Amino acid sequence: MANLLTRIKNTVMADIYETLEKKEQKNPIALLNQYLRECEAETEKVRKLLERQHQLKDQFTSEFQQASQMADKRAQQAEIAQKAGEIELATFATQEQTQFAERAIRLKEALENATKQQVELEHKYEEMKHKLKDMHIRRLEMMGRENVSRAHHQMDQVMENNLYNDKSYSRFSEIESYLDRLEQQVNSSYYRNTIDGRIAQLEKEMKKQESHSIS
Repeated sequence: MANLLTRIKNTVMADIYETLEKKEQKNPIALLNQYLRECEAETEKVRKLLERQHQLKDQFTSEFQQASQMADKRAQQAEIAQKAGEIELATFATQEQTQFAERAIRLKEALENATKQQVELEHKYEEMKHKLKDMHIRRLEMMGRENVSRAHHQMDQVMENNLYNDKSYSRFSEIESYLDRLEQQVNSSYYRNTIDGRIAQLEKEMKKQESHSIS
């Protein structure tokens, strides 16, 4: 039975890995983005744990201080009651002092552990952030390489596809012909307007000369 379950598990895992491999080959950037989102989610979990650890440390610190203060207070009260001859009250204060002192010891140990765990979480969190940042940079590098690869592939297709080249060349030729015609029209209009202006000016000057001659 155990062997059968192991074989089933291995078969399922093999199918999962095969699916992931096909997905990675089809769109590696999309799969990488998915991995990054998962890593970001894990990093966010550690951040929340670290935040909670800060709160626990503060609580342990507060409880330790209170227990220590109460232990000192009960010790002084026991001494006062002892001097006053209040044996029963002194005994009760001493018992209270012992309980608070023992509690303070436990809280001190818990505080030290919490502090140690906080440091470990901080180191892990910083390490995860650095790794996540490095992964983002690697993704940008991969996207850059993929973009260049696609550009080269597209250019290769353009260069290899004669039909596309013919269409592209034909389109350029059409645009060039249009520009030539437009330039001719502009030049023709310019020269026509210039000639009309010059002839009109000549006519005006000739009329002036005729008027002076008659006078």
